[in-house]
Amino acid sequence: MSEVVLDSSAILAVLRAESGAEKVVPLLDGALLSTVNLAEVIAKLGEYGMPANEAQQAVEALGVQLIDFDAELACRTATLRRLTRTLGLSFGDRACLAVAQRTGRQAVTADRAWDALPGFDIVLIR
Repeated sequence: MSEVVLDSSAILAVLRAESGAEKVVPLLDGALLSTVNLAEVIAKLGEYGMPANEAQQAVEALGVQLIDFDAELACRTATLRRLTRTLGLSFGDRACLAVAQRTGRQAVTADRAWDALPGFDIVLIR
């Protein structure tokens, strides 16, 4: 069972058979995904023409565990803004990091900017 939190980019790599997907697939069982990142994935797949209900089903079929974005995660995400602003990280990026911070898990992403973050265990997939 995996001890990671997945960023939207990691999920999209798997669902779109992109570079780095081979590093994510073995991590799927037990991986966590914020509902904020779920929304990002559904929105992005919608841009590619996939209906929202199909996109949601595709993510759920991966077997990841969804983590509801609660008030405590909202506060953590807001606090991370100062640390991540110069790196250009999005709200969704910070939501993923907040889940990783709270759970003590590695964060898995395709976004190389995350590698410069102090205090986080980041796994880059490409």
